Amino acid sequence: MKKQFALGLVAAVCASGAFAQSSVTVYGRLNVTVESVKIGDGDRTGEINNNASRIGFKGTEDLGGGLKAGFQIEHGFDPSTGTAASTFWGRQAEVNLSGAFGTVRLGTFFPETYYATSDYIGMHNHETGDSSDALYGTKFVTQNKVGYASPMLGGFKFHASVAEGSPTVDRTYDLAANYDAGPLHLGAGYEKQGDFKQFAVRGLYEMGAFTVGGLVQRVSVPVLGDRTYFRVSGMYAMGASEFHVNAGRTGEYDDVANSDAVQWTVGYNYNLSKRTKVYGYYTRIADGDAGSYGGDFDAFALGIRHNF
Repeated sequence: MKKQFALGLVAAVCASGAFAQSSVTVYGRLNVTVESVKIGDGDRTGEINNNASRIGFKGTEDLGGGLKAGFQIEHGFDPSTGTAASTFWGRQAEVNLSGAFGTVRLGTFFPETYYATSDYIGMHNHETGDSSDALYGTKFVTQNKVGYASPMLGGFKFHASVAEGSPTVDRTYDLAANYDAGPLHLGAGYEKQGDFKQFAVRGLYEMGAFTVGGLVQRVSVPVLGDRTYFRVSGMYAMGASEFHVNAGRTGEYDDVANSDAVQWTVGYNYNLSKRTKVYGYYTRIADGDAGSYGGDFDAFALGIRHNF
């Protein structure tokens, strides 16, 4: 009996030690807007829209010797209707190994070129909903990927990934780099899928209550040709209030006349806490006659965002 008790005690201690080396976090975001939307010459309509709401689980296990195993799964859903996204873990579903060498990732995850450039300067609503960057050119491939993220090296961090193709779709290559030094934040990204290519550079600088950012992108699309896209953004913070403005302009594709477009947004955020804010914005897209970006569009929006 004593021997069995001792063995049970040892097993319990070992089990508690294993649990102590592992952690799982539940997180998410609900972000919903009430909007007045006008598309082209149509009538203005009222809408309630989802802005990339999600729930996720992520965890790590300490394997010893500085090596860790991790996972992250994330599911998108629409709070306005209560419906789930068509692919349940479509936002993210990855397993990874990390250590002093960096992180190796396998599965489904967003392209780091997007995070390093367009998303980084989309400060007012985190590049979601109707005010997200409509002129940024990307294939935005997320599935069947192998990726690598370097450790921080003198303020630099590098990312690389390859997404497997199919008999009709070429592999997608994604490279990104970020540099952070105090108030200065720089980034660059390169993406290639067959003859489609895009390269972008981004800068953001913090000056007390002011933050300013900008990006330049060159996009090459088969049949359409090449184009150049510029975008600038700014934020002024005053207590719990944030005032936002951003504007982007893309030139014409080489082989498509009148395919230029302009998008601009003005917005206001009021932070009720670190996790909850109410906000409003007006956004407009003035599309060229070619209608390369879905035609003229504008929207007034009021929203609530809560992170957990």
